[in-house]
Amino acid sequence: MEDFSEFVGLSRPTVSKYFNDPSSVRRKTRDLIEAALKQSGFRPNMFAVNLNRRRSNIIGIIIPNSTDPFYMALTRRVELIANASGFLAFVLSSDGNAAMEARAIETLKSMNVAGAIIAPLGVQSQQETLLAMAASIPLIFVDSPLDDVSPFVGTNNRQSFQLIVDYLCRSGEPPCYLGMPPVNTNAGTREAAYTEAMVQLRMEPIILPIAQPASWDFEKFGYEETLRILEAGGFPTATVLCANDRVAFGAIAAAYQSGIKVGHGAGCTLRIAGHDDHPLSRYACPPITTVAQSYNDIGRIAMELLLRKLGEDGSGTGLGGDEQVLLNGEIILRESA
Repeated sequence: MEDFSEFVGLSRPTVSKYFNDPSSVRRKTRDLIEAALKQSGFRPNMFAVNLNRRRSNIIGIIIPNSTDPFYMALTRRVELIANASGFLAFVLSSDGNAAMEARAIETLKSMNVAGAIIAPLGVQSQQETLLAMAASIPLIFVDSPLDDVSPFVGTNNRQSFQLIVDYLCRSGEPPCYLGMPPVNTNAGTREAAYTEAMVQLRMEPIILPIAQPASWDFEKFGYEETLRILEAGGFPTATVLCANDRVAFGAIAAAYQSGIKVGHGAGCTLRIAGHDDHPLSRYACPPITTVAQSYNDIGRIAMELLLRKLGEDGSGTGLGGDEQVLLNGEIILRESA
C-alpha cells in the first residue's frame, strides 16, 4: 500500500480511504487512483487488510457438507445478502468431521471474521470452542441448534412432523418411522416429533431399530436399512416416514430393487414419505411426498439476525439477534405417499 501510494502520488490514508469506499474520495482523486491501478496492476491483499482492521468485512460460513444441495442453496442465499450488505462470505465445510469443524473454526478466527453463520455437527460439534468464539464475535446457528439458548434459525420439527404424520394417518396406514444417523441434533428432535405427533392422534408410534453409524451418507444408510428390513420380513406397516428426504431416496431405491412398488396409486404396496423437500426430491421415482423447509427464509433470517448483532441493519446499536427462530414447514404431496 505504501509503494502504491508513492506510485500514485497520494497519501496512504487517502488511498486506504478509496479502497474502503471509492465514493468517499473526490472524483478527480478516484480517477487518478483507478488509472494508477490499471497501469500498475496493484490490488490490496484482502486478508492483510482485514487482519489490520478492528472488524473485518468477512462473514464466515461453516456447513457440514458442501455437496448437499440444501446447504448449497442455503449458502448461496447467505452469500447474496452478505454481498449486498458490503460483506464477503467465506465458506468452509466440516465434511461431517469434528476435527475438520475445529479446523474450520480456527481458520475463521485467524481471518478476524466479523461474524459467522454455522450449521454445527451437533453431537460431535465443538460446543465449548463455539461458545468461546461466540463470546468474541456474533454467531448464528442454522439447521440444527448448538444448544437451547444460542441464536438459531431452523425448521419447527414439531409442527412439520405433525403435518406429515396427520396426512399419512388420514390417507392410509399410520406410518412407522425410519430415522437417520445421529450426526446432529435433528436425529433426536425429529424422532421425538414423530412420537409426539402419533401420540396426539392416539396412534402407537413405531420407531424402527436402526444401525447407528456416524455417517452423513444418508442415501446409503436408507438403502441398506431398508434392504435389511425387507429381507427380515418387511416393514410393520405399509407406510414409512423417513427422517429426511435423503434417507427416503435410499429407501425407495431398496424397495425398487426388491420388486416393491412405492406410491399411493393402484398396484402400490408401500408408501414412503420424507422431510425437507430436498431440491432433488421432486425428481425421485416416484417423486417424494415431504415437508418443505425454506432454505431461502432460513438464510435470509440468519443474515438479518447477524447484521443486527453487527449493527449493520440501520439500528446502529449492535444489539439483538439472540432469538431462536423456528419456521413452520409446508407439506408437499407427491406420488410416493
